[in-house]
Amino acid sequence: MTTIGIKPPQQHIGITALREIWAIADDAGFDGCWVFDHLAPMGPDRTGDVFDGWSLLAAMAEATKRVRIGCLVSGNTNRHPGTFAKITATVDHLSGGRLDVGLGAGGDTHTDTMLGTPTPAPVERVERLAETCEILRLLWTRPSTDFRGRHYTLTGAISDPKPLQQPKPPLWLGSSGEKRGLRVVAEHADVWLNAALPGTETAELQRLSAVLDTHCATVGRDPAAIRRAVQFRLPSDADSALRLAQSYVDAGFTELVLMPAGHDDVVSASEAAAKLLPRLRDVG
Repeated sequence: MTTIGIKPPQQHIGITALREIWAIADDAGFDGCWVFDHLAPMGPDRTGDVFDGWSLLAAMAEATKRVRIGCLVSGNTNRHPGTFAKITATVDHLSGGRLDVGLGAGGDTHTDTMLGTPTPAPVERVERLAETCEILRLLWTRPSTDFRGRHYTLTGAISDPKPLQQPKPPLWLGSSGEKRGLRVVAEHADVWLNAALPGTETAELQRLSAVLDTHCATVGRDPAAIRRAVQFRLPSDADSALRLAQSYVDAGFTELVLMPAGHDDVVSASEAAAKLLPRLRDVG
């Protein structure tokens, strides 16, 4: 079964427009509505307004009734895993159990330089991501947690309340690291979000998916247990949009995340995506 979500930009846009888009997502029947986790706008010009993703998710939880919500993806280096476990459980309760937890290794040299925070080396970031995945599972499911890792230490850590979703919210991991990142995905993810740039050729996405399959075999996990997700900018032309979505489904991606384009009217672009949704349901 294919699911279809929408991921409007939370940069260069006002709160009123975001509320309108959340209502569109909820009313039109999208399966998911997403935010991102960046402290400065994304793109060549990293100036201007951008809202915090997890604060928006808390508001989105109250403003919607049906659509699942989440962040694609949260930067692991932005928060301690204990803090992150508490935030996610809170938003899961606010949403009535509609949260999908997206997580990636993190690291943004632009904002790290701006704020004076460290940017760990790529290998360390992936090691931290792996430890965080294990810590989240423990804090979400156990009365107390002791953990001794290379980067994190927890002693008798208590994180209550637990998430509403049992045993835990679905974990979406974003990575394209062939040696280490996809190994963490194979070990921990419910959904793999291909972290290649939007517009990457489908053949390359399929190749990375096959690398993930190899890691699954190494760790003894059924590759079919990990759903495959891709996010992409939605062409304004309906036929082009449908062909693009079909190409991803044909490549084995069952979780489609539409990114309405534009510095222009993102509300109108989201409305157009909503009108296209019944035809997108027929894809595949």
